[in-house]
This record gives sequence, C-alpha cells and structure tokens, in this order.
Amino acid sequence: MNLPSILTPDLGLLFWMALAFLVVLGFLAKYALPAIVGSVENRKRYIDDSLRKAHEASERLENVRQEGDAILQEAREKQAHILQEAGSARDAIVEKAQGQARDEGARLLSEARQQIDSERQNAMRQVRSQVAELSVQIAEKLLREKLSDNDQQMALIDRILDDIPQHKENN
Repeated sequence: MNLPSILTPDLGLLFWMALAFLVVLGFLAKYALPAIVGSVENRKRYIDDSLRKAHEASERLENVRQEGDAILQEAREKQAHILQEAGSARDAIVEKAQGQARDEGARLLSEARQQIDSERQNAMRQVRSQVAELSVQIAEKLLREKLSDNDQQMALIDRILDDIPQHKENN
C-alpha cells in the first residue's frame, strides 16, 4: 500500500518543514511573543489593579458600614437620652401640676372652711338675735301679766334694786 507522502514524509520534507517552523517560531518570538506577553502583562496589571480597587472598595464599604453602625448607635443613644429627658420633663410637669392641684385644693378647702365658719357665725348671730328678741317678747308678756297691779310692780323693782348692789360687789 502506498500512503500519501504527507503521512510518511521523507527527509527533505521534514527539513523544510522544520526550517519553516523555526522561521515562524523566530518571527513569533521576535514580534508576536513580546506583544502577547505585553498584552498578558497589561491584562495581569489590569486584573491586579481591579482586585486592589475592589479590595479598597470593600474596605471603604466596611468603613462606611461601621460608620453607619456608629451613627445608628449614636442616634439610638440620643433617642434614649431624649426619651429619658422627655420622661423627666413629663414627671416634673406632672409633679408640678399635682403640687399646684394640692395647693389649689388646700386653698379652696381653706376658703370653704372660712366661708362655712363665716356662715355659721352669721347663723349663730341670727339665732342669738332671734332668741334675744323672742326672750324679750316673752319676758315682756310675762311681766305684763305678772305686773298687772302696782304692788307687784313695786315688789319687782325692790328685788331688782337689791340684786344690783350684790352684782357690783361680787364683780
């Protein structure tokens, strides 16, 4: 069987193929390989730079997250402080209002007691006045009945005159 010469090359063909390979290899080594290596190096630098920037961005993002957490914590602390101050202010206002209410209640109670005392004294005066008036009227009627004649009038006058010096001597 006779195979084509490309599958079973002879020595001359191998020589020319090797020479062509070395020329192409030399050309590639001189011109193409530096361009390829340069592209690979540029790509490597670009990837390294991108990784560095990504790392920096990650660090910045972490710093921003930490700052955000710190700001949030500070805001929570301020909120708690404000709520505490508001609670204290509320308690102070309530305490003040209760104190004012107690004072006002005490004042109203004192005024009511004074008014009650005043009205009681007025009522007592009126009752005394009415009792005195009634007593005078009763005494007048009794005296008119008892002293209907002159002898009884003279006996009463004598008794009253006898009582007067005794009271002055006793006082």
